[in-house]
Amino acid sequence: MQFNSRAIALLLALCVGTITTAFLYLIPDISTTAIVITFILSFSSSYILVRLLLEFLFFRQIDTIYESLKKIRESEIALKGRASSINPLKRINREISSFAKSKEKEIEELKERENFRREFIADVSHELKTPLFAAQGFVHTLLDGAIHDKEVRKKFLKKAAKSLDALDLLVQDILTISQIESGEIKMHFENFDMREMCSEILEQLEEKAEKKGIELKMSKKYREPIIVRGDYRRIYQVMINLTTNAIKYTKKGGQAKISFKEVEEDKIRITISDTGRGIPESDISRIFERFYRVDKSRSREKGGTGLGLSIVKHILESHNSEIFVESEFKVGSKFYFDLKKANYIDKVDEGWEEEEDYA
Repeated sequence: MQFNSRAIALLLALCVGTITTAFLYLIPDISTTAIVITFILSFSSSYILVRLLLEFLFFRQIDTIYESLKKIRESEIALKGRASSINPLKRINREISSFAKSKEKEIEELKERENFRREFIADVSHELKTPLFAAQGFVHTLLDGAIHDKEVRKKFLKKAAKSLDALDLLVQDILTISQIESGEIKMHFENFDMREMCSEILEQLEEKAEKKGIELKMSKKYREPIIVRGDYRRIYQVMINLTTNAIKYTKKGGQAKISFKEVEEDKIRITISDTGRGIPESDISRIFERFYRVDKSRSREKGGTGLGLSIVKHILESHNSEIFVESEFKVGSKFYFDLKKANYIDKVDEGWEEEEDYA
């Protein structure tokens, strides 16, 4: 039975009429007609009074509150009608509680965004300040008289140029992330040979690896082309970033390598592994955040903007892929992601050897 003003008024009027009539039976020699008339009058007057009282002072106010709440939430989850609830007070309380929880969640999200905005502004300011102040210091030193010394002038101008190059790189990385997130940078998908791309990258970074005494190579000789579909330029950027990091954080005598594996009929897994210092488990979940550095002091010495892995993450998300990492501190790290194969060839297995290193 649903509680509304009519039902409650009917129940209360019936109770009042029954009790009044019961008291009349205590009066001796009272006629049945008088009892019936008394019951009708007490029932009717009680029903009218209670109905008016509940309707105008109670239910209409509840409906007004409910309609106001419904208007506020009209763009959110639709509220149930009044007939769907037995107790109007419980119903309105439930809806207000639900509304309050949804607003509390929105407030928490806004607070998180505000904290992220503050952290981002603080990080950007700090990252911009380092190369800017360095270049400023070198220029002011030259203006204060050092410019007349040819050797000092050349040395300081080189350092100032290096700082400004680092500043330019940082600004470009910030713009890249911003443009990817806003959709300004569109991915231009095409078919290309991943094996050939990685061979070019290894040649490009070979000198850097040799200077550090690091062996940089493919995990094995791949005899057949590995054709995938993606944005060549952006995937090239991903591979350069991950391979450079592998070299950067691997000590002399270590090894960095690239490998490919067919994980599904239509997917290729690309893995970049190293025997570097690894990443502590507590930091793994945060390494793809903007400006996050596992070891801030050492990372700054090694260069970089702190945005590389964040850019990698955004580019791969635009390819409906995801970057994964497995790392053991002081042992090494593996970064891997999957790309769609351009075409599935029945005899592709002829050019593949089963990879045992990676799951």
